[in-house]
Amino acid sequence: MAAATPPTTPVQSTSPRPTSPPIPTLARGLTPLGTESPVYMSPKRSFVKSSMFGFIPDAHEGKSLSFGGNSVANGRRGSKETGDCSQKTTENNDKGLNGDTALNEDEVMSVTLTEQADESDGKEKKCEGIVHEEVRVKAATADILAAEPIPKELDSAQNRILIKGGKIVNDDVISEGDIYIEDGIIKQVGRDLTIPGGTRTIEARGKLIIPGGIDTHTHMQAPFMGSVSVDDFYHGTKAALAGGTTMIMDFVIPLKGESLLEAYDKWRNWADSKVCCDYSLHVVVPNFNPKVRQEMEILTKEKGVNSFKMMMAYKNFLMIRDDEMIQIFDACRELGALGMVHAENEDAIELLANKLLAMGVTGPEGNDQSRPEEVEAEATNRAIVLADTVNCPVYIVHVMSKMAADVIAEKRKQGILCFGEPIAAGLGTDGSHQYNKCWRHAAGHVMRPPLRLDPTTSGYLLDMLASGNLQTTGSDNCTFNADQKAIGKDDFTKIPAGVNGVEDRMSIIWEKGVMTGKLDPCQFVAVTSTNAAKIFNIYPRKGRIAVGSDADVVIWDPNQVRAISAKTHHHACDFNIFEGMSCHGVAHYVISNGRIFVEEGDVKVTQGVGRFVPTPPFSPHVYMKVQEREKVICPKKVEREGYVGSVVDARQLSAAPPLLQHNDSYNQHRASGAQIDDNKSPRAGIRVQNPPGGRSTGLW
Repeated sequence: MAAATPPTTPVQSTSPRPTSPPIPTLARGLTPLGTESPVYMSPKRSFVKSSMFGFIPDAHEGKSLSFGGNSVANGRRGSKETGDCSQKTTENNDKGLNGDTALNEDEVMSVTLTEQADESDGKEKKCEGIVHEEVRVKAATADILAAEPIPKELDSAQNRILIKGGKIVNDDVISEGDIYIEDGIIKQVGRDLTIPGGTRTIEARGKLIIPGGIDTHTHMQAPFMGSVSVDDFYHGTKAALAGGTTMIMDFVIPLKGESLLEAYDKWRNWADSKVCCDYSLHVVVPNFNPKVRQEMEILTKEKGVNSFKMMMAYKNFLMIRDDEMIQIFDACRELGALGMVHAENEDAIELLANKLLAMGVTGPEGNDQSRPEEVEAEATNRAIVLADTVNCPVYIVHVMSKMAADVIAEKRKQGILCFGEPIAAGLGTDGSHQYNKCWRHAAGHVMRPPLRLDPTTSGYLLDMLASGNLQTTGSDNCTFNADQKAIGKDDFTKIPAGVNGVEDRMSIIWEKGVMTGKLDPCQFVAVTSTNAAKIFNIYPRKGRIAVGSDADVVIWDPNQVRAISAKTHHHACDFNIFEGMSCHGVAHYVISNGRIFVEEGDVKVTQGVGRFVPTPPFSPHVYMKVQEREKVICPKKVEREGYVGSVVDARQLSAAPPLLQHNDSYNQHRASGAQIDDNKSPRAGIRVQNPPGGRSTGLW
């Protein structure tokens, strides 16, 4: 299947990319995150300086901590040239990268305030504490051009923000207090904070302060099914920030003949100069051999990847068979990585699709009819069984049906380590749109697995999130315009599969989950941010409002209502599957790495300032359980005396057994139909007086 390659945005700089320290890898066993207790629950505990996964001492005391070594001056500012992603009918995107959507040099200064001297003594107040390290990775390849460094004014110590009032919502507690941010890090949380001069104050009274969202599933500018998704890493991350998501997790998809490392370098090259927010990468593994195993190890130990995806769909392109899948699971367990699965039975789908096409069903409705819930549930069960066979944790992406969710819930009840990820589309709409008489509208809803016809599916999946049987939420954002979808105008199997969702995910979950009473605000934070941070080993750097965490903060207005429309969204695509839906819950302010990108709903972003966030192996949230289980399920050998006696020669068993011989008289009778007692004289005739059972008349 031919796939197009998206153009690479040129970068206006000749300066080399700054080098970065190597990624710290977590050894097996206990790590600095080996406790499930949050920072504030251990006030007497002292932690030494550590990586981004360590805790910060004195955090509970509300002290102002110095993080002078943690400036994000190594960030990047990308070029101002646009890529080749055209925009059809979306009004907000017609301005491109250099319209009023991007910050220029003068506007940068409006985001921060000039440093002021302390009025009491004329000197700036100094903060005390320790340095919190920033962990970065080396450039993907030596030939990747460096983006222009971020202006000093943007990354200096003047970038100070105080968020006052509001309710601080983490996954486990709601509290009231203020938050002080400096150099992209949360420095203080509490009341009556000591704040240095030159600090901008944002009033959050009446609103919620939550960790920035983490979208676990995106496909930006992905070559797929003969086309390329139109949301590149600039437009995609801009849309993410507009909706309150401050980090995405994208998928590297190798083309045929391309190695995992080559594909990884290509994705880093595409993303680094364009991303407006932080990102990390999963890697799809389309086959398995010793070379692939070696590349998986390099990606895990040196490149910051701790998750590998297997596709049980897309035959002759990405689909992987069971014998290879179980080997990949085994390799993931050895490397401390997470096995991810797109679960569908492709053989059953192919048979059904061919029958539908032969019957003349060629439109988008065929996508639904060829992929019933049963093929998703069967593949989900099979993937979990294979992973559990080698004690590997497994993560099922885009859970779209009740039956698949039930499989995951049942396996978790059995103690199997599996995780499930519903997506915004499955939580916010249904599959009836695939039967719309407008082909463009119907095709705009085509994705795989498909949206389900049952309108109660979204509520059921939200119930599963609330109960903990499903853990995270993604968007599977993979957008195509109408002319791209038209590749499959005569054959539904060729319609590029994908929908939007990265911008609307958090509002959809708030509207469908919190506003219906299925989720409380803490659960909302868990399923949109914290659980993902824990599973992929970036907690508490991400997914928490706490001292030492990255300043990825969203001021969330739970009462504001917005209407979703392709005319106002920030995607590059010309269609929105949530068109016309009204949602409570709006990102009022969005702060990513200490920078304000959304201010009272006004979105202003800078391309290239996002960072690649490595995801180290052996996440304690996952692998502490795996390691203990290996001790329990360790194979046991029974000591016994050896066998004494004769042994049949196996070579004799290979000869065909002799045929059963019958005597001639038996064969003759069988052939002729004669009975074996025909030679005996017949008995004398006996007249039967009574019928069987005796007479029914007479005296008894």
